[in-house]
This record gives sequence, structure tokens and C-alpha cells, in this order.
Amino acid sequence: MEIERLTLQTKSIREMKEFYVDTFGFPLVMEDENRFRIQAGSSELEFTTENVKGDPYYHFAFNIFANKFEEAKSWVKERVPLNENEGEDEVYFSYSDAHAFYFYDPAGNVVEFISRHSISERGEGPFSVEDVLNISEIGLTVEDVVTVGNRLIEIGIHERDDKPISITSLNFMGEKSKGIFIILNKPGRQWFFSDKISAVYPLEITTSNQYRISVDSNKVDVYRK
Repeated sequence: MEIERLTLQTKSIREMKEFYVDTFGFPLVMEDENRFRIQAGSSELEFTTENVKGDPYYHFAFNIFANKFEEAKSWVKERVPLNENEGEDEVYFSYSDAHAFYFYDPAGNVVEFISRHSISERGEGPFSVEDVLNISEIGLTVEDVVTVGNRLIEIGIHERDDKPISITSLNFMGEKSKGIFIILNKPGRQWFFSDKISAVYPLEITTSNQYRISVDSNKVDVYRK
């Protein structure tokens, strides 16, 4: 399973386009008065103002080349402050053999760049958004994680270690070898390296196995494209 397209809501469409397209340099592949879409490696990331309520925010991550972590960190720090946790602005996940750092975008999304050392590809030349491989993670916050988790399993998106769906911890649904996950969780968790608490906001995930997963008004739909 890969994340082909991720659609998120925002009230700050102009600021978000300036941030991702002008400041970071992601290729713009579509826009109209209510939305824009960028290319992020093999994935597409779209932001929309349609039917937006409140100030939605999300956690998502991009996979980057493992040999580009330090370059990427310096490059991003020139454009936006990095988030810190206990005085540190990066983390090593020993379980996943991966390094990551985090920052906020103008909408308050918790954005992560992660280098997974298990991914063999290596980038060449100075770091740029061309070294972003894909969307690595998206936090899927729902009230009924067990029902949604079992539905994901039915369509071939399993918990990474084949553990039962948990209502108290994060469920990494996806393929460990590819480093691509839907992070299934209940509202009320604090996202790592942030002051943001997970909450239910509308989104849509289009996967490479021909499914769409959408959240709208706390209703979750899983259907074929």
C-alpha cells in the first residue's frame, strides 16, 4: 500500500500555497480558487477550503532519502523553525531505524521529514524537495478505531506487526518494508514533537490498492475508487 493522494482541509489556502510551493518548492500540479495540489515524490498532497469548519490540523510525514537527513534538516531550518522536544530538534527511532525532525506549517499541521535507513535508495546532489520520496504517514483520528482498523485490514492494510487494533496506543497500519503508514488513533493524544492534540477532522486518503478512505463529520467511509 502506498498513499497516492492525501486531501486535507485548511482555512489558510493562500499562506499554505506560498509555504509549500514558493518557500519549499514543491511542484504545483493543480489549483483553483478553493484548492491546490502539489507533487511530493510519488504522492500528491492537496489542501482544500471546501466545507472547512474551525481550524483543522493534522500530522503527516514525508519519506526522504536516508543519506540526506542532515542536509534536509539544515535546508528546512533555513525556511521554518524546527519543533523541539526536551531540547532536541530530532529523534532516532531505534525500532524503525529512522531519524526524523518536525515543524509546523502555516495551518499548524505537524509535518515530519523522516529518513528510514532500511530504504536502500540514495539521493545525489544538494538537498531539495526532489529528495522527498512520498507521503510516509498520515494520522487518521477516529472515535471507533477498532471498527475502522478492522475495515482497513479487510482491504489489505494491516497493522505493521500484525498486532490487534489498540484503543490506547497508535496503530501503524501499512507496510513496514515501504515505511508508509496510516496512523490510526483516537482523539486526545498529543502528537510527538508538538503541542497539538489529535482530533477528528475531515480528510481523504487515496491508496495504491484502489481504495479511498474518507472522514467527514466523524463518519468514516472506505470504498473502491
